[in-house]
Amino acid sequence: MKSKLKLLETFPNPKPDRDYIIQHVAPEFTSVCPKTGQPDFATIILDYIPDELCIELKSLKIYYNSFRNDGIYFESVTNKILDDLVEAVKPRAMRITAEFNVRGGISSIIEAEYYHPDYNEDNLK
Repeated sequence: MKSKLKLLETFPNPKPDRDYIIQHVAPEFTSVCPKTGQPDFATIILDYIPDELCIELKSLKIYYNSFRNDGIYFESVTNKILDDLVEAVKPRAMRITAEFNVRGGISSIIEAEYYHPDYNEDNLK
C-alpha cells in the first residue's frame, strides 16, 4: 500500500503551552475486507493532545476516504491511521478508536494509542 501520509496537512497549534484534547469523529469511514471483498464501515474517533501542530480537517477527510478501496483488516487500518497521524502531527498523545459495524453477527472496536516518551499517558484518559 503506497504512502498516504502526503495527504495529511497540518497547521500550528494556537495554544502549544496548554494541554487540551482535540476529538474528531468520522462516522462514514469505509475500507474493504481483504478476505471477502465486502465493504467494512466504521466510525473513526481521533483523540489527541497536540504539541506544535494540529491536523487540518479537510485533509483528514481526504485521508480517511483514501482507504475506501483498500483491502485491509480492522487491526491493520487502525494502526496505520495512528502511525500516519503520529508522523504528521507529532502529538503529545493520541488515540484512535475504530468502531466497525456489525459483520457476520460481530461488531469490533479497535483502539490504538501513542504517547510521546516524555509525556504522561494519564493525560489522555
